[in-house]
Amino acid sequence: MSKILVAYFSAGGTTGKIAIKIAKAIEADVYPITPKIPYKSADLNWMNKNSRSSVEMNDKSSRPEIANKLQNMEDYKVIFLGFPIWWYREPSIIDTFMESYDFKGKTIIPFCTSGGSDIGESGKNIEKLAPGANVKEGKRFKRIVRSTTLKEWASQFI
Repeated sequence: MSKILVAYFSAGGTTGKIAIKIAKAIEADVYPITPKIPYKSADLNWMNKNSRSSVEMNDKSSRPEIANKLQNMEDYKVIFLGFPIWWYREPSIIDTFMESYDFKGKTIIPFCTSGGSDIGESGKNIEKLAPGANVKEGKRFKRIVRSTTLKEWASQFI
Protein backbone atom coordinates (compact mmCIF):
# COMPACT_ATOMS: atom_id res chain seq x y z
CA MET A 1 0.00 0.00 0.00
CA SER A 2 1.28 3.46 -0.82
CA LYS A 3 1.86 5.90 1.97
CA ILE A 4 -0.96 8.20 2.95
CA LEU A 5 -0.62 11.64 4.46
CA VAL A 6 -3.05 13.78 6.39
CA ALA A 7 -1.77 17.36 6.10
CA TYR A 8 -3.72 20.06 7.87
CA PHE A 9 -3.80 23.65 9.06
CA SER A 10 -5.69 24.29 12.27
CA ALA A 11 -5.92 27.77 13.79
CA GLY A 12 -8.15 26.94 16.74
CA GLY A 13 -7.65 23.19 17.13
CA THR A 14 -10.87 21.90 15.59
CA THR A 15 -9.40 20.91 12.22
CA GLY A 16 -6.41 19.35 13.98
CA LYS A 17 -8.64 17.07 16.05
CA ILE A 18 -10.51 15.90 12.95
CA ALA A 19 -7.23 15.39 11.05
CA ILE A 20 -5.77 13.25 13.85
CA LYS A 21 -8.95 11.14 13.95
CA ILE A 22 -8.75 10.58 10.19
CA ALA A 23 -5.06 9.66 10.37
CA LYS A 24 -5.66 7.15 13.17
CA ALA A 25 -8.67 5.67 11.39
CA ILE A 26 -6.76 4.98 8.16
CA GLU A 27 -3.24 4.59 9.62
CA ALA A 28 -1.84 7.61 7.80
CA ASP A 29 1.07 9.89 8.58
CA VAL A 30 0.29 13.39 9.88
CA TYR A 31 1.80 16.74 8.94
CA PRO A 32 0.56 19.90 10.64
CA ILE A 33 0.90 22.93 8.36
CA THR A 34 2.25 25.40 10.89
CA PRO A 35 2.66 29.10 10.10
CA LYS A 36 6.12 30.54 10.70
CA ILE A 37 4.42 33.38 12.56
CA PRO A 38 1.66 31.79 14.68
CA TYR A 39 -1.80 33.32 14.61
CA LYS A 40 -2.91 35.06 17.80
CA SER A 41 -6.57 35.43 18.76
CA ALA A 42 -6.64 39.02 17.49
CA ASP A 43 -5.24 37.82 14.14
CA LEU A 44 -8.27 35.57 13.69
CA ASN A 45 -10.92 38.20 14.37
CA TRP A 46 -12.91 38.06 11.14
CA MET A 47 -15.03 41.01 12.31
CA ASN A 48 -11.94 43.25 12.16
CA LYS A 49 -11.10 44.10 8.54
CA ASN A 50 -7.54 44.92 9.65
CA SER A 51 -6.88 41.61 11.43
CA ARG A 52 -4.13 39.48 9.95
CA SER A 53 -6.49 36.78 8.66
CA SER A 54 -8.83 39.37 7.11
CA VAL A 55 -5.97 41.10 5.34
CA GLU A 56 -4.56 37.77 4.06
CA MET A 57 -7.91 36.54 2.82
CA ASN A 58 -8.66 39.80 1.01
CA ASP A 59 -5.35 39.52 -0.85
CA LYS A 60 -5.58 36.42 -3.08
CA SER A 61 -1.80 36.59 -3.62
CA SER A 62 -1.05 36.37 0.11
CA ARG A 63 1.17 33.41 0.97
CA PRO A 64 1.89 33.12 4.71
CA GLU A 65 5.18 31.35 5.31
CA ILE A 66 5.17 27.79 6.67
CA ALA A 67 7.48 27.00 9.61
CA ASN A 68 8.75 23.56 8.55
CA LYS A 69 8.84 21.98 5.11
CA LEU A 70 7.82 18.34 4.76
CA GLN A 71 10.96 16.62 3.49
CA ASN A 72 9.46 13.47 1.97
CA MET A 73 6.38 14.55 0.02
CA GLU A 74 7.46 12.31 -2.85
CA ASP A 75 6.71 9.29 -0.62
CA TYR A 76 2.98 9.99 -0.59
CA LYS A 77 0.43 9.13 -3.27
CA VAL A 78 -2.71 10.08 -1.35
CA ILE A 79 -2.98 13.32 0.63
CA PHE A 80 -5.93 14.30 2.77
CA LEU A 81 -5.76 18.08 3.10
CA GLY A 82 -7.58 19.70 6.03
CA PHE A 83 -8.31 23.30 6.88
CA PRO A 84 -10.94 25.56 8.44
CA ILE A 85 -13.11 27.56 6.07
CA TRP A 86 -12.16 31.24 6.10
CA TRP A 87 -14.22 33.65 4.05
CA TYR A 88 -15.82 30.76 2.12
CA ARG A 89 -12.53 29.22 1.01
CA GLU A 90 -9.29 27.64 2.19
CA PRO A 91 -6.92 29.84 4.23
CA SER A 92 -4.03 31.40 2.32
CA ILE A 93 -1.52 29.18 4.10
CA ILE A 94 -3.07 26.21 2.27
CA ASP A 95 -2.23 27.98 -0.99
CA THR A 96 1.36 28.33 0.28
CA PHE A 97 1.42 24.59 1.01
CA MET A 98 0.03 23.69 -2.42
CA GLU A 99 2.63 25.83 -4.20
CA SER A 100 5.47 24.32 -2.16
CA TYR A 101 5.35 20.80 -3.62
CA ASP A 102 4.81 18.90 -6.86
CA PHE A 103 1.50 17.05 -6.61
CA LYS A 104 1.51 15.64 -10.15
CA GLY A 105 0.13 12.10 -10.11
CA LYS A 106 -1.06 12.34 -6.50
CA THR A 107 -4.62 12.17 -5.20
CA ILE A 108 -5.68 15.05 -2.97
CA ILE A 109 -8.79 14.85 -0.84
CA PRO A 110 -9.73 18.19 0.76
CA PHE A 111 -11.69 18.33 3.98
CA CYS A 112 -12.67 21.31 6.04
CA THR A 113 -14.22 22.27 9.32
CA SER A 114 -16.90 24.87 9.73
CA GLY A 115 -19.94 25.45 11.83
CA GLY A 116 -22.04 26.34 8.81
CA SER A 117 -20.13 27.29 5.67
CA ASP A 118 -19.55 24.58 3.09
CA ILE A 119 -16.24 23.88 1.38
CA GLY A 120 -17.09 26.44 -1.32
CA GLU A 121 -14.60 26.91 -4.14
CA SER A 122 -11.74 25.36 -2.17
CA GLY A 123 -11.56 22.21 -4.27
CA LYS A 124 -11.37 24.20 -7.50
CA ASN A 125 -8.74 26.50 -5.99
CA ILE A 126 -6.66 23.52 -4.85
CA GLU A 127 -7.01 21.92 -8.28
CA LYS A 128 -5.58 25.06 -9.92
CA LEU A 129 -2.65 25.03 -7.49
CA ALA A 130 -1.87 21.34 -8.11
CA PRO A 131 -1.56 20.75 -11.87
CA GLY A 132 -1.58 17.06 -12.71
CA ALA A 133 -3.11 16.03 -9.38
CA ASN A 134 -6.37 14.16 -9.01
CA VAL A 135 -8.32 16.45 -6.64
CA LYS A 136 -11.41 14.76 -5.25
CA GLU A 137 -14.57 16.49 -4.11
CA GLY A 138 -14.08 17.80 -0.61
CA LYS A 139 -16.19 17.41 2.48
CA ARG A 140 -17.06 19.65 5.42
CA PHE A 141 -17.18 18.33 8.95
CA LYS A 142 -18.64 19.93 12.03
CA ARG A 143 -16.69 20.20 15.29
CA ILE A 144 -17.97 16.87 16.59
CA VAL A 145 -17.84 13.86 14.28
CA ARG A 146 -17.50 10.18 15.07
CA SER A 147 -14.30 8.36 14.21
CA THR A 148 -16.33 5.68 12.46
CA THR A 149 -17.89 8.31 10.19
CA LEU A 150 -14.44 9.68 9.33
CA LYS A 151 -13.05 6.19 8.67
CA GLU A 152 -15.97 5.30 6.41
CA TRP A 153 -15.54 8.54 4.44
CA ALA A 154 -11.73 8.37 4.13
CA SER A 155 -11.61 4.66 3.30
CA GLN A 156 -13.29 5.23 -0.05
CA PHE A 157 -10.15 7.02 -1.27
CA ILE A 158 -7.51 4.46 -0.25
